Amino acid sequence: MATKKDKRRLKIKYRVRRKIRGTEEKPRLTVFRSNKQIYAQIINDSEGKTLISASSLVKDIEGQKATKKETAKKVGKIVAERAKEAGIENVVFDRNGYLFHGRVKSLADGAREGGLNF
Repeated sequence: MATKKDKRRLKIKYRVRRKIRGTEEKPRLTVFRSNKQIYAQIINDSEGKTLISASSLVKDIEGQKATKKETAKKVGKIVAERAKEAGIENVVFDRNGYLFHGRVKSLADGAREGGLNF
């Protein structure tokens, strides 16, 4: 059963998704965070395909001891590296209903440091 907080996040998510679309030139970078992990995907909504994905379960990150914010920043850098390899420089950031604060902000900062523009 969804909690009140989850329902609120979904309402925000759908409100934001009405405005944000990922195209071939500017795909959508979306974030999902659970209590322990954080995931990021770059999606082309016009084709409905996930182009790139990364998470805190990557072997480079998984074994290291770090705070959740530090881990999120590393995931952002990994996403940016993979996007550069695929020829993607500009994205639209989709915070997925989460506040732009904490781990979500750290992931965005890591992606910016890695060279993504949004």
